[in-house]
Amino acid sequence: MATVTEQELIAQAVLDYYEGWFDGDACRMDRALHPNLVKRRAGEELGITTKERMLELTRRGEGKADAVDRRVDVKVVEIYDDIATAVAHTTPYHEYLHLVRTGEGWKIANVLWRRS
Repeated sequence: MATVTEQELIAQAVLDYYEGWFDGDACRMDRALHPNLVKRRAGEELGITTKERMLELTRRGEGKADAVDRRVDVKVVEIYDDIATAVAHTTPYHEYLHLVRTGEGWKIANVLWRRS
């Protein structure tokens, strides 16, 4: 039986985030996000989105329009003990993600994003 690496677990959390968004699957989105998520849109005014807001938008299917090209390129940049940084590229988004290892697995705690 193959052992799952920390990089694979982190990449899976990022895929749950994107695929949950594209599919309108709030369970996958919930699984990916830390309760204290802060997601910021780059620009002069850093718009802030919380986990609760992301779940609400996901349940409403807001990400389904972005699902035309579902490719997600995830690069785990660094892992240090119980924190990690990843970069994700999709057709609609470019995001920098910080993750933290919790008792329930890797969770996305911070996101800085912009449209591609």
